[in-house]
Amino acid sequence: MKRPSQADKEGSGASELSGVRGRSGRLRSALPPRGPQRLFAWVLLVNWFGIALLLTSSVLYFTRVAHLSAAEVGVGLTVAGLIGMTAGIPAGDMADRRDPGTVLRAAMLVQAVATVAYLFVHSFIAFVVISVVDLLAMSASLATAGALTRRIGGHDLAEATRYRAITRVIMNIAISVGSVVVAIAVGLDTPDAYRALLLGNALGYVVAWVIARRLPRYAPLPKPEKGPRWTAVRDVPFVAVTALNSVMTLQYSVLMLPLPLWVVDRTNAPRWTASVAVVISAVIIVLLQVHIGKKVATVREGGRALRRAGLYFLVSCSAIGLAAGLPEWVAFAVLCGAVIVHSVGELWHASATFALEFGLAPAHAQGQYQGLSGIGISAARAAAPAVLVGAVLSAGRGGWICLGILFALVGLLGPAVTRWGERTRPPAAEVPSADVIPGCAPELKG
Repeated sequence: MKRPSQADKEGSGASELSGVRGRSGRLRSALPPRGPQRLFAWVLLVNWFGIALLLTSSVLYFTRVAHLSAAEVGVGLTVAGLIGMTAGIPAGDMADRRDPGTVLRAAMLVQAVATVAYLFVHSFIAFVVISVVDLLAMSASLATAGALTRRIGGHDLAEATRYRAITRVIMNIAISVGSVVVAIAVGLDTPDAYRALLLGNALGYVVAWVIARRLPRYAPLPKPEKGPRWTAVRDVPFVAVTALNSVMTLQYSVLMLPLPLWVVDRTNAPRWTASVAVVISAVIIVLLQVHIGKKVATVREGGRALRRAGLYFLVSCSAIGLAAGLPEWVAFAVLCGAVIVHSVGELWHASATFALEFGLAPAHAQGQYQGLSGIGISAARAAAPAVLVGAVLSAGRGGWICLGILFALVGLLGPAVTRWGERTRPPAAEVPSADVIPGCAPELKG
């Protein structure tokens, strides 16, 4: 056998090194570029890691540590959610008229204070009051973060939607890691463990606030001299798009609310199938969101993506319903396949939302439109338990098929409604992104 020469070894080593560099290059290309985009990605990563600590553990804290009943927690969160979502439009408008980073930091500080205040909740009234403050700040934060994402994402709509897709991946990673920490705390199941999650949530807001202080300050968006102030609620085509998107938003709760109950009560699949479903969905979102997002860069493409998402959900929901009564491992395979299809539909729906929110909003009211869209999404989340658990599950297989048909019909309306919205837009104007206030843009090292 011929022994490899030194040149062969060096060539092989260079090839391996080139391969490593190629892989690392691809990894670097998946990151936001250095500067405000990467810095804001860090803000979102820390912020959503902290949110995840409370997101999946709050009910346990309030029932086990604060000694509220499950009914009190449910009613309190519903009331707070309905009141809280009203902050979206005013906060978004404030982000348009002032530096959005300043508004976001103020909202995060209010959330930090409200989270610490939860440690002292021992009555239903106190719980409702603090929850209202918390969810008002949360609504303001989400609307402002959307406006800031548009400003940081760049002038071009395609660039901005791609950056929005990257931030969604980052938020999903943060939530996944935070959920692991929550699982450990829930395993300990002690009051101190739940209190530690609350403090971790508050600390996440504070750290994100510190990082966000390094973001450049943006000048107010130029506003037309004439016209109503609240343009978003008067924009009938955008309101129609928001309504369609709100119904489609129910799909985000499918894997969390009705699927676990369906798996346990109506199928022969292993009880842990629902947990596997969440992992599968998270992996698909992290791996493919940016790739799919590149394909949806205009309003018209957003409408087509909404239609495609609806058809995916028709297949996935029908498959979930048909899994009832199948043998154990056949049911498991069918459900996993349905989750994969559903997750791909979610990618198209999310990408459509990014393109429509950014593309249909006028340049001077990006935050205000983000706030209106957020109200629609919050309303859908509030309705999700009644629709998905109350109506769908009670109707059995037929309920799942009807849910899929609902998503498909909404998707089929997408292209026509978005074309209507596109026709009623004034001539496109660039959204300022580099309009940094002089002297307020420190050197950023990412």
